[in-house]
Amino acid sequence: MTNSDIFVTTLVWLRMLAKVPNKIFQKWFVLPILAIVTFGLTEIGARNPDFTEKVYSRSIYPVLAYIISNLSNPFPFSLDDMFYLLLIISVITLVVLLITKRISWKYLARLVLNVLAMVYVLFYFLWGFNYYREDLNTRLQLKEQMPDTDDFLKQLENLIDDTNKSYSSFENMEKEIIDSLVEDSYKKLAKALAIKYPAGKRKDKSITWSSFFAKAGISGYFGPFFNEIHVNKKVLPIEYPSVLAHEKAHQFGITSEAEANFYAWIVCTQSSSKQLQYSANLHILRYFLHQGYQLEEYPEIISKLDVRVKDDYQRIRENWMNLRNEKVDRVASKVNDSYLKSNKVDKGIKDYTGVVKHVMNFSLDSAFQKRHNLPVK
Repeated sequence: MTNSDIFVTTLVWLRMLAKVPNKIFQKWFVLPILAIVTFGLTEIGARNPDFTEKVYSRSIYPVLAYIISNLSNPFPFSLDDMFYLLLIISVITLVVLLITKRISWKYLARLVLNVLAMVYVLFYFLWGFNYYREDLNTRLQLKEQMPDTDDFLKQLENLIDDTNKSYSSFENMEKEIIDSLVEDSYKKLAKALAIKYPAGKRKDKSITWSSFFAKAGISGYFGPFFNEIHVNKKVLPIEYPSVLAHEKAHQFGITSEAEANFYAWIVCTQSSSKQLQYSANLHILRYFLHQGYQLEEYPEIISKLDVRVKDDYQRIRENWMNLRNEKVDRVASKVNDSYLKSNKVDKGIKDYTGVVKHVMNFSLDSAFQKRHNLPVK
């Protein structure tokens, strides 16, 4: 379906609505009230993460994910992208209908309020309540550590060593094989990661407007309304495994960006595939390098990076800098920051960097590693 077809369909649909007798809207307040109830449930869920974890994240959501993802999976294109496009076209069409006096301000206000309420309710019931589940340490029974500078430097050196050793070429990368390897690893680690496997299907779909999303530095996203994972067409092959594993983590109900980064790292580095290992190590090492660049030992440690790894970092950086649009990136970052904070992610977009803490907790918790037979790679 082309954009023009969608526009015409939307226009016809809205014109039909404009002719509906007013008595149909005598119960226009039902959805707004349901939205208010949903907001109340989010507050209750946020205050009772153990209840949210047990009732929603581990019982209700896996069933919803299984049903919805199986329904959306056969479509070769993103239903979430089409849903957002339909909303945008609807807004434009409503403005036109209002200007041409086909609908009244009162009708417009009620319709917009109902649509917003419907989107709000669907978002939380289909996925959003996962924001209020237990944190990673509680779910995984991973001990909270208090690492000092020496612990951090040791882990940084280990990561550099692991990244160098796992270096791999991506010239002959096949996405289907990568997807299968990531799925196998999630299945094997389901108990350790406290996820319900399979919880549906996680077919990789390209972002419809990848070039625009790339301007904002967005490599992928999870669509909650149709339970779809998306990877930007502009990501380099070397980034693909870690981005794919990250978005699959969101599909499993992991809302925190830091936790999704951690899941992607564990899943890929515990795989037998060097391509998965290298992609994940390369991605996570970036956060460690950023956090440790002011340390006195940093220049000496960074010198140990394989020249091929440095070249890959440079290629990734140049790719995204060439795609980036400063204004779009700035606006998208503010929107994402506000979105995360509205869902009680206090750090907003800085939550991504929290993966360093999770990796440190994992590397220092030998009991967790032994319990799940997960040696640090």
